Amino acid sequence: MKNAMLEAVSLVLEKLLFMSNFKFFSSGAPGEDKAGNTLYEINSFLRGDVLEVPRTHLTHYGIYLGDNRVAHMMPDILLALTEDRGLTQKVVSNKRLILGVICRVASIRVDTVEDFAYGAEILVNHLDRSLKKKALLNEEVAQRAEKLLGITPYSLLWNNCEHFVTYCRFGIAISPQADKFCENVKIIIRDQRSVLASAVLGLASIVCLGLASYTTLPAIFIPFCLWMAG
Repeated sequence: MKNAMLEAVSLVLEKLLFMSNFKFFSSGAPGEDKAGNTLYEINSFLRGDVLEVPRTHLTHYGIYLGDNRVAHMMPDILLALTEDRGLTQKVVSNKRLILGVICRVASIRVDTVEDFAYGAEILVNHLDRSLKKKALLNEEVAQRAEKLLGITPYSLLWNNCEHFVTYCRFGIAISPQADKFCENVKIIIRDQRSVLASAVLGLASIVCLGLASYTTLPAIFIPFCLWMAG
């Protein structure tokens, strides 16, 4: 029962994170014209470097493997529908990406720098400074990334592109972005106004829809859980 509750809470948090960052997934698909109009100083990247692409709300990460190749984790619904590599190796569109996030299927794949960044600015090894952790040797970082290539489960909270990169770079899979989101959720939950608001909405649903199990139970259960969590 406890594991089921944890899975339910995890699922809710992932959906909240997904919805709060929906603009990230809709800010332009890889392979669009914007990607072709940007030139990158590929010669300045070293094998094993962490490449970061800042977005509106999230940052996408990859490991540079050399020769204009970047290993990165990408959600992709096609991986659950076909084994045709001719299809799955094409640049992942926004629709494929969003459905992949929802269905929690992804792959650690290799793309060109242009397809990885699709027109955005690239930061190099910024995680080294922000996390203040000692990085592994670049060659070991690249080898770790190459060993992980292939299909993998995906989770916005527990297994995303940042987890992949930090494991390769530092030997430990962490995601400060996901941690920050969870902290913000905790702040909201601990705010007693959230309990009051949920109680009012619950009472309103009972008044409008009548006294039934599908209205009464949430009206009692949700405020109680928020109160206990706070």
